[in-house]
Amino acid sequence: MPTSATGAPVRLDDLDHLLVTALQTAPRADWRRIGAALGVDGSTAARRWARLTGAGLAWLTCFPLHVGDQTWLSAFVEVDCAPGRLHEVAAALVEDPNVFNLEHVTGGRDLLLTLVCRDQAELARYVGFRLGRLPGVAATRTQIATTLHAEGSRWRLDRLNEEQRRILLGDGPNRPAEPRPMRPGDLELARVLAQDCRASVAELAARTGLSPSTVRRRLARMEADGGLAFRCEVARDLSGWPVAAYLWLSAPAGEAARIVALLAGLRETRLCASLTGADNLLVNVWLRSMDGIHAVEQALVRRFPELRVTDRTVTLWPVKMAGQLLDPHGRWLRAVPVWLWDDPTTEAELGALLGRLRTGTLPDA
Repeated sequence: MPTSATGAPVRLDDLDHLLVTALQTAPRADWRRIGAALGVDGSTAARRWARLTGAGLAWLTCFPLHVGDQTWLSAFVEVDCAPGRLHEVAAALVEDPNVFNLEHVTGGRDLLLTLVCRDQAELARYVGFRLGRLPGVAATRTQIATTLHAEGSRWRLDRLNEEQRRILLGDGPNRPAEPRPMRPGDLELARVLAQDCRASVAELAARTGLSPSTVRRRLARMEADGGLAFRCEVARDLSGWPVAAYLWLSAPAGEAARIVALLAGLRETRLCASLTGADNLLVNVWLRSMDGIHAVEQALVRRFPELRVTDRTVTLWPVKMAGQLLDPHGRWLRAVPVWLWDDPTTEAELGALLGRLRTGTLPDA
């Protein structure tokens, strides 16, 4: 468990948990509305949030669900590191904006990366020219997520009742099942929001050069379109769900849809994705204790006897989560917001390779 500067254990009280759940539910709600939902003064809610964020115990972030007119291509990359080089590799990769998650894990890989890319060509360039040439990287294995059935922005601590949710959400639009593509000009506003997703309309206008009325209109439309994913997170050791595990599953094609429906609806599920490999499903679960891994596996296999759990791993250190760098206890350190990956060095290296492929010229010995 995390400790304070004096060595005393750090704990969150009921109001802290309610506040996190409120911001998971309505991340840009004003403090007056949040306070009304929680039964406290708005200034009290704001001060409490400032205390949590100042100590790195909770934080807010957001990221666009589309790049251009299409959704991100998501991939999971297992990385094997040379002995003694794991932390060196991790420290280099967390600075890449397309590295969504980077986790030090147990089992048959050292690091597990979640990447977001524009397309398959960019993924190939990143794996081949960035990861493949990074000192300390011994091997990589890549799988593309064909479908994300569940992801972390929908996960809640679930501490609010229906009346509290009604106060927070009012009569605002429900998030659509499928997000709509962003319009031209939205991406710059999304970039600024990714750096400070509770920035006021006036602050956003000043930083984007747009008028306040334009910012307000675009924000309303982006919210209605579901083009942005917001996350309010709490240090996992303090969340009540201290264990994070990944399970790789091999599901019969005829049962995959039923299995996905069950997995996506589980309280423990943070991520559920269909994959391109022989292990065609990947699920990330947050658990109350380590023995919960076996309980989840047994429940799945009992319900679907033909399902095979082919591998599992436990996260030792979530070094980067949704663009936020964390310490080994899951406390916030700083942000490297999720964004487009543009790297002139690897583009030049790719260009040189393409030139050799066109001409058949071998590189100098």
